[in-house]
Amino acid sequence: MNTPVERVLLKDFKPKCLLNLSSNVPYRARFPVIDAHNHLFGELPPEELVAVMDAVGVKTWVNVTGNTTMPIENNTYTIARRDLGHFMEHYVRAYPGRFAALTMSDFAQWDDPVLFPDDGFADRCIEHLEEDVAKGARGLKITKELGLKFQDRDGSMVPVDDRRLFPIWRRAGELGIPVLMHISDPAAFFEPIDARNEHYLTLQEFPAWSFFGSHFSKSQLLGQRNRVIAEHPDTTFWLPHVANHPENLASVSELLDAHQNVIIDFSARIDELARQPYSAREFLTKYQDRILFGLDMPVSVEAYRCYFRFLETRDEYFDYPDYIGRFGVYTRWKLCGLDLPEEVLEKIYYRNAARLLSLG
Repeated sequence: MNTPVERVLLKDFKPKCLLNLSSNVPYRARFPVIDAHNHLFGELPPEELVAVMDAVGVKTWVNVTGNTTMPIENNTYTIARRDLGHFMEHYVRAYPGRFAALTMSDFAQWDDPVLFPDDGFADRCIEHLEEDVAKGARGLKITKELGLKFQDRDGSMVPVDDRRLFPIWRRAGELGIPVLMHISDPAAFFEPIDARNEHYLTLQEFPAWSFFGSHFSKSQLLGQRNRVIAEHPDTTFWLPHVANHPENLASVSELLDAHQNVIIDFSARIDELARQPYSAREFLTKYQDRILFGLDMPVSVEAYRCYFRFLETRDEYFDYPDYIGRFGVYTRWKLCGLDLPEEVLEKIYYRNAARLLSLG
């Protein structure tokens, strides 16, 4: 008897997975957690944040853009500068021990791309940084606008290693605070938006996230960043998203080996690590003293538990949240858990961030 075969175009081929796998999603993290890299997406009230934190075992939640407001509209967020005092009053002081913040100081600038309208930017930035540190800020956050959007007064792009910014990096070191420096973005964001781009669907929804044809290439941006790090050995540089190069762990290893003043987090990048689970497990174990836990997306019980599953279990072939916390929307592949040793988990979950940010 001949079985009829349905003709399906390759683009419509979506096979049903027939694997029979166990699920061991942790209800709570094995150790207390410091979410060292997040933002106040959607202006979530503190009581709602604390409810999620309590449900999953997050002890302290760090808003790395503490002097901003970030309402969410149409599945994305807008961002504007505001005084750090708002977050300190309504979150940090209202819930002792549960919240902390970094400041962007004068880098919190989106309405005007001109970073250097005059020669006073660094002095103003340092002045406001010192004021925010006095209010309780635990570090300085720099976003990807540096190198991609910030301009000089003549319209030229400001490189990451512009020497006019060096006094800011030096002052951060003198103040004993880290500089969280987000430079560049996923490698695919610098590639053409076509069928070969592994972030094609994401970039179709958010075309402004594409930096294809940017003034500086991704390689140039990372090279500029690395020169800043080399010239400021007394300043701690915190490089998020696996130093913004999780697609090339060998290069991140070289950076960590060369510069002891570098630490990293893996916020919003477990999808990159979990598709190379053997390399990722070896990497996180080797650099266990220099890696921080971070979510960097709208908080939810499900998102945190997915991160815990990635770190703690040997589960295979499971879904993950995208950059704005959605499951099952643009899943590019499935994840594998790393089953990290307990001593590694404790450092990544809590001890490293507690030491860096002086959190009890």
